[in-house]
Amino acid sequence: MSADDLGARVRDDGLSPAARRLYAYAVDRRAFTAQEACAVLGARAGTAITELAAAHLLQRAPGPGPERWSAVAPRAAAARALAPLALLVRDTHDEMDRLRGRLEELVPAYEAGAAHRDPGGSGHLELVTDLGAVRGLIAELAAATECELLTSQPGGGRPPESLEESIGRDEALLARGVRMRTVYQHTARYSRPTAAYVERLTALGAQVRTVGDGLMRMLVFDGHTGLMEVPERSGAALVVREPNVVHFMKGAFERSWVAAEPFPVTVGPEAARSLSEELRQTIVRLLAEGLEDKVIARRLGMSQRTCQRHIAGIMRAVGATSRFQAGYLLATGAGEAGPGVGGSGEDGSGKDGSGEDGSGKDGVGEDGVGAAAVRLTVRGSADPAGTTGTA
Repeated sequence: MSADDLGARVRDDGLSPAARRLYAYAVDRRAFTAQEACAVLGARAGTAITELAAAHLLQRAPGPGPERWSAVAPRAAAARALAPLALLVRDTHDEMDRLRGRLEELVPAYEAGAAHRDPGGSGHLELVTDLGAVRGLIAELAAATECELLTSQPGGGRPPESLEESIGRDEALLARGVRMRTVYQHTARYSRPTAAYVERLTALGAQVRTVGDGLMRMLVFDGHTGLMEVPERSGAALVVREPNVVHFMKGAFERSWVAAEPFPVTVGPEAARSLSEELRQTIVRLLAEGLEDKVIARRLGMSQRTCQRHIAGIMRAVGATSRFQAGYLLATGAGEAGPGVGGSGEDGSGKDGSGEDGSGKDGVGEDGVGAAAVRLTVRGSADPAGTTGTA
């Protein structure tokens, strides 16, 4: 085994037991010979000396006579071992700065060309279709954020891999004193990974709330740059730098924020029943508007199968044999749902949060979100949307 191999072993796996014994022997004396080391370690002494020397923990002692070794302080050894790496890192940073500088020189030409191509100013909008590029852009914008980050995340609980990607970046933002406000949909409360993520960030000062419907996926950085999702183009984002459009996005967020409720890290039975009833009433309203199952499910952040179970329960409650008839009865106020509409759990909350796939992403549990033993009365004249819930 070469000295380089031994050095790599020290970096990857740490010192061998023989090398540790020899180092403990060395620090107790000014210097020692290989023969003296053999008396302690036997045949392994030579390999241990080579290993410690490769790790810069042993050095040859000056003086005449046979070759002698002396111990080196660990911090001094670390400085010697890391010097080449530190030089490499410095050179890499210098090269990054040079590359960035060369590219930044082209910014004026690009902006001038964009202004010439688009004198009306729509160049403040940029479509990014590559998911990797979108993630890189989010990381870059977050690193430059100084005051506030607003985030609107529809679709229920977030995938664990997305939360893992975000947590370090978000903690760094909060550590810098950046204010962070996020709005999810109510169904996100039943996602265990999302709830754990929220608990971790709120402990650092983030604010998180939830609403039932009406969210658009977007981020707003310091009130001057926004990102919003592109319909029917998964992974794509529209970068918005036009001040009036960013102002509109911020206003939309603030309206959702005012209507939203704080995200509790634990959901009690009473809160679950209240939340479940609100979600079910939203399904009734969207069904009365004639929306398809998949559209309702997407807007509420739940799976289509779960949504269809709720719709089936509502249809039974109003005595409808088809979605068209149910929509008509709900819209005209002719339908009245009896007890037990919604989930089949004891409180109908689906508070186990397991979702259909066990991941919590569905956010409503296998039982759904409807509140059992809750009475629904629809009166078109009393409610513009044609739905009024009464306990």
